[in-house]
Amino acid sequence: MDSIRWIQNIEFIQAWWLWLLLAVPFLTYWHVRKMRHRQVHMSFSSISAIEGIKTVRTILYPFLPVLLALGYSSLVLALAKPQLSLKEEEVKAEGIDIVMVMDISSSMLAQDFQPDRLSVSKEVAKAFIDKRVYDRIGLVVFAGESFTQCPLTTDHRVVKDFLDGLQCGLLEDGTAIGMGLASAVNRVKDSEITSKVIILLTDGVNNSGYIKPLTAAEIAKELDTRVYTIGVGTRGQALSPVQRRSDGRYIFGMANVEIDERLLNEIAEMTGGRYFRATDEQSLQEIYDEIDELEKTEMEITTFKRYSDEYRPFLLFGIIMILANIVLKMTVFKTIP
Repeated sequence: MDSIRWIQNIEFIQAWWLWLLLAVPFLTYWHVRKMRHRQVHMSFSSISAIEGIKTVRTILYPFLPVLLALGYSSLVLALAKPQLSLKEEEVKAEGIDIVMVMDISSSMLAQDFQPDRLSVSKEVAKAFIDKRVYDRIGLVVFAGESFTQCPLTTDHRVVKDFLDGLQCGLLEDGTAIGMGLASAVNRVKDSEITSKVIILLTDGVNNSGYIKPLTAAEIAKELDTRVYTIGVGTRGQALSPVQRRSDGRYIFGMANVEIDERLLNEIAEMTGGRYFRATDEQSLQEIYDEIDELEKTEMEITTFKRYSDEYRPFLLFGIIMILANIVLKMTVFKTIP
């Protein structure tokens, strides 16, 4: 592969010399005709004693013109002044601070997404993280309360590891949207990055916490932080946890899907973001793709080029091939006219 890249990066400064390579087939044809006319005929009573005998000389002799052709071609390539161009890129990227706020209340185990809302949300979020190469990303989770699962970091592997470990039941059950949003705002308030974004994903109605969602949204607005809100859940009813046993397992039953879309839309509009509704895995993936398009990282790329002359190897190889042809014809393969 390295040799292929080397060939692809070769440029010929005086490429018109390469037209001389067209003479190779004509010179080959002329040489073959010349050798045929130089054949000497001798009469023998019988050649049975030497018939079929081949030596190294007889085998290699026809290849002498190949040395000459290689030498000539190599000299032509040297005349064309080959140069190797090496590109270097200097990338300066101003990343974005992104805090992902994820609902882990028991309703996220609803099975209108397969296998459930939380599992699908985690996988789609990880795919989104993989696209944000230059950004700092943090993770906040909430149910009846909230906490920072992972502070802002460029080590995306750590963020994805925390996502993998998320499960319902880690916090007191409930849906404290205001608490989750406030925790995320607290993560970005001291950031010196120009662009700050919060992606808040929930499947319910705010029913817990001591901070109102719109109060947290007002603070986000003051800090120039855009909030994209995502409501997750089908329309109508879904198989959801309705009760929990003493051993921790959930009992499932059909329940209405209730998402406070008016609140989520108001939060998004107040902060300059957008509200999205995801009713299945595909629509959730499309939402993250759209957010990825809306929040482009600013990059400045400077390209440098370095050149090195590469005619010397071709010149040396060509001289060696021609000298080898001459020396062999005068010694090992010397013939009597």
